[in-house]
Amino acid sequence: MTIPSTPPAPRLRANMAKVPAYVAGKPAVAREGLEVFKLSSNENPYPPLPSVLTAIARAAATVNRYPDPAATGMVAAIADAWGVAPGNLAAATGSVRLLAQLAEITCAPGDEVVYAWRSFEAYPITVAISDAVPVEVPLTAGARHDLPAMLAAITDRTRLVVLCSPNNPTGPALRRDELTDFLAQVPGDVLVVLDEAYREFVDDPEVPDGLDVFRAHPNVVVLRTFSKAYGLAGLRVGVAVAHPEVAGTLRKAATPFGVSAIAQAAVVASLQTAAEAELMDRVAGIVAERRVLVEGLRAQGWDVPDAQGNFFWLPVGERAVELAEAFGAEGLVVRAFAGSGVRVTVAEPAANARFLQVAAGLVR
Repeated sequence: MTIPSTPPAPRLRANMAKVPAYVAGKPAVAREGLEVFKLSSNENPYPPLPSVLTAIARAAATVNRYPDPAATGMVAAIADAWGVAPGNLAAATGSVRLLAQLAEITCAPGDEVVYAWRSFEAYPITVAISDAVPVEVPLTAGARHDLPAMLAAITDRTRLVVLCSPNNPTGPALRRDELTDFLAQVPGDVLVVLDEAYREFVDDPEVPDGLDVFRAHPNVVVLRTFSKAYGLAGLRVGVAVAHPEVAGTLRKAATPFGVSAIAQAAVVASLQTAAEAELMDRVAGIVAERRVLVEGLRAQGWDVPDAQGNFFWLPVGERAVELAEAFGAEGLVVRAFAGSGVRVTVAEPAANARFLQVAAGLVR
């Protein structure tokens, strides 16, 4: 037998060549004589509460054992806090993983997934991996979802429609009337995913609570996360709120033992009455800082769309990379989307104040 000089490459699925790589926010690298701030990943700038850290330490002592695969205690705490039944919940290692599971349980090769663009960059990755067809609907001039255009994009091959509210990276959230009109026209066999990773930061009274939307529509799934408002990004806990058949199928598709015991304990501790109140006070502080930043930037002459998350968007087009480098030179690490814009996370007051100061010298 002749052994070829160059062995053949393993056979990978052809669609994987189309999968874009996820680009994470750059870390803040320490620099002598300058405090550096990371504003690139939409992280909560504050550490977990002492009570949560105590729960994490206690759970860490048992990591020689598998976690509860059903996350029974965590699910019960979430169900109680959100006013839903445990059977309506499915948990996974972040809401991104739940989105992937939703594609896995709904899409065969060639089926379509409709989403706005630009939106969360994990959407095209998830769709490509599932071998579905991405249908990207451009945002409006105000960086908002164009729901009439998204409705027109639905075909008999559409299996999922993904709505990001507030939209990452541009900031606006869907309002009650437009969402109600949209959902009334979506076919009942099309699953609509309302991605609410930043729901706790919303201060527009016209933006509905996704849980109310879920209760009114049997084809709606709500995605939420404990990464942002609860400051547990490093522990990866996402939750889907869905009607029983969908929630149960998501649980079947879950990676066994996916949510660690440490993560489960941290979520339960964060949902205790006193802890959650303190965490929501932090959220209120971040929202107040966001208002100062957006108003200050607009006063300087920047075009800033409505911001309803813990971040805001500068739609600067071809200046995106140039501006990111300019902010970086001043110790402010932001997230550039080449040719499109710059996303900036609301951070500590000192970082926010420096950002406004630096921005004043860059506007044109």
